[in-house]
Amino acid sequence: MPTNHQILLDNRPQGEAVESNFKLVTSETPALQEGQVLVRHHYLSLDPYMRGRMNDGKSYAQPQALGEVMGGGTAGEVVESRSSKYAVGDTVVGMGGWQEYSVVQADQPGAMRKVDTTHVPLSHYLGAVGMPGVTAWYGLTQICAPRQGETVVCSAATGAVGSAVAALAKARGCRVVGIAGGAEKCRYATEELGYDACIDYKEHSDAASLSKAVKAACPDGVDAYFENVGGMVLNAVLPRMNAFGRIALCGMIAGYNGEPVPMDYPQLLLTNRIKLQGFIVSEHMEHWPAALKELGALVASGKLRPRESIAQGIAQAPQAFLGLLKGRNFGKQLVKLV
Repeated sequence: MPTNHQILLDNRPQGEAVESNFKLVTSETPALQEGQVLVRHHYLSLDPYMRGRMNDGKSYAQPQALGEVMGGGTAGEVVESRSSKYAVGDTVVGMGGWQEYSVVQADQPGAMRKVDTTHVPLSHYLGAVGMPGVTAWYGLTQICAPRQGETVVCSAATGAVGSAVAALAKARGCRVVGIAGGAEKCRYATEELGYDACIDYKEHSDAASLSKAVKAACPDGVDAYFENVGGMVLNAVLPRMNAFGRIALCGMIAGYNGEPVPMDYPQLLLTNRIKLQGFIVSEHMEHWPAALKELGALVASGKLRPRESIAQGIAQAPQAFLGLLKGRNFGKQLVKLV
């Protein structure tokens, strides 16, 4: 059995996460038991939600245990099988974690699924046609529920989730405005992702200034807002929301280090009768088949052209993850292991 390299959570962050919170170890892969398969991971997914799990606090998911392999999505290939459900060579996605190999119980519900790479690259099953894409689909279609001609705004516009939000909203005939950090990301948003406009939040020092830019980009107001950031960005968008607007609260990356993220004008939720709903996509598995079907078609047709930031090798996972939290990635952040 192959030698396995793994990244463990060694200690919990005190404020901002740092590389020394993680530990790289080497272990021997155990021999397979009946009903198990050995997967060699080609790609490891890095996602903002992982930062919350590093804390030992109450949340929607159990904290990441100390001394254990960091959890995370993986895409790879079956290299040995003692299950009739999977054959050597099958391409699969699952939650193998921050390691090069995983032993998977084939009968465990939701542990792993086969994917077809004929028209969709394997790596995209961790992004546009995976959990981030389904997150975009659910938040947009089930909470924002935009109608043709409405204005949809999305923060973290060029990330794995935001990229899919743009394609899905454009497919529904909406005007789509992004908020991203830096001129290069804003150009990518409008030139490749289909955003009608994109606002560079780095050009604004406070919510009032950013809110003026949102008003200029959304002259008819904002009907639906897909929120990934919180903080100053939410405080800038909220005053521009139309009556009966909808906000899908997907992430609050502004508060991932534990600091408070105040809302300046919560009374606007009442006066404008705004629906604000947080959601966790793993609680809505019944919607995944429809979402993956639409997302796969968008990628195959070229209407969704997600970009990827790829770090090389398991040892680079912590550094790439910390860069993701600071917005250094361009599109979906992955670690290539093969």
